[in-house]
Amino acid sequence: MNDLLRASVRDPMELKAFTTPRDNSSSSHHLRLCPTAATFFFLPSAYTLLFLTALPGNALSLWVFLRRISTISPTHVYLSHLSISNLLLSLTTPFLAAYYAQSSAWTLNSVLCQLVLHGVTPVLHISIYISLVILTWVALSRFAALIQHTHASRPSTCTTLLPHAFFTRLTKVSFASRVCVALWAVAVGGIVPVTVYYSVKEAMMGNASSVDGEAEKGSGAKLCYSPAVEIGGSLSAALSVPVIILFFAFYLLVLLSYITVMRHIRRSRRSTTVTTSQRLLGKVFRNIVIIQVVLSVCLLPYHIFKPIFISLAHHQELTNPPGPRSFDRCHPLSALVEVKNCLYLLAALRSSTDAVMYFLLDKSFRQQISAVLGRKRNKSRERAVWSVTGSVTQKTGQMEDENAATGNLSHDGVF
Repeated sequence: MNDLLRASVRDPMELKAFTTPRDNSSSSHHLRLCPTAATFFFLPSAYTLLFLTALPGNALSLWVFLRRISTISPTHVYLSHLSISNLLLSLTTPFLAAYYAQSSAWTLNSVLCQLVLHGVTPVLHISIYISLVILTWVALSRFAALIQHTHASRPSTCTTLLPHAFFTRLTKVSFASRVCVALWAVAVGGIVPVTVYYSVKEAMMGNASSVDGEAEKGSGAKLCYSPAVEIGGSLSAALSVPVIILFFAFYLLVLLSYITVMRHIRRSRRSTTVTTSQRLLGKVFRNIVIIQVVLSVCLLPYHIFKPIFISLAHHQELTNPPGPRSFDRCHPLSALVEVKNCLYLLAALRSSTDAVMYFLLDKSFRQQISAVLGRKRNKSRERAVWSVTGSVTQKTGQMEDENAATGNLSHDGVF
């Protein structure tokens, strides 16, 4: 009886917490993320540097593809769309730098937090996965052109499996343009609904559940950098699985083309001595190796870690016991969230290296960049020569004037 009387005079919020059981799925949202210097200093600095390098590099690349190259090939179409996706990604990096630098100060309802959730996140995902598909398609199209136009001891199996019309379309610019337009449509149509649902439903509702716990403590702040935003919910985790599988499918396709080109080169060396064929084989092999290295260094680590992170987050949701003051503790996955964000930075870092990749992949792009840089060097040299010539001419004129004056004085002295 006394217990019932004491319960009746409790605070209503405390009574709500006493009578309403918390389920395990929402208890983890009452924990807070505890960022370190990696979030406050390293990530903002890296994204700022990425903006300063990716924006001018990809803007110059797109200008070269659209204005400087007269004969457009399918590869130029793919690389120009890759530059557009990289430009979009580079425009999101200042907001990401501000997000990580001010992660403990932004509230969920602030304009900048909503901009990151609803605008920056979809653009970032679209840019990364469009780049993945375009790089894979460039590798496969060059591989297909290789096995069609070079000879070995026996024809490649791919030439018998794929129709001849497919190889013909690979050489057409219109086909490349249609492929890129379809790619943008699929990427936008597939990624935007998922990210909008994640940012509107899971992040908002997850933070709402955490606010209930913080209200018990006396604080109603809803932070933007929170487990609900950084970890997500069950639906976004489930939809991440096919994206990860898609990445490994593309990665294995590039790896398979790499192995097949190696075998094709070996057979060709045994069967022919034509130098042009060997030169073509070596060029295509180098291009596929460059794409393979870019995918392995920039995108592979994140997609290896992401399923591990999802499984750990799911396990933590199931095993974390609910507690009335669990919002006072750091989330067990705080360190892993920072690792995930650093690996995602590595995936975004690819946008600043693509200009170098264009220089290695495409001969026309390399010639135009060399011509632009060479013209700038020649102008600087001409300015230096003109400045030196002008100074020399000025000095010569002064000397002539002095000599003339001296000669006049001498003449007057003699006569």
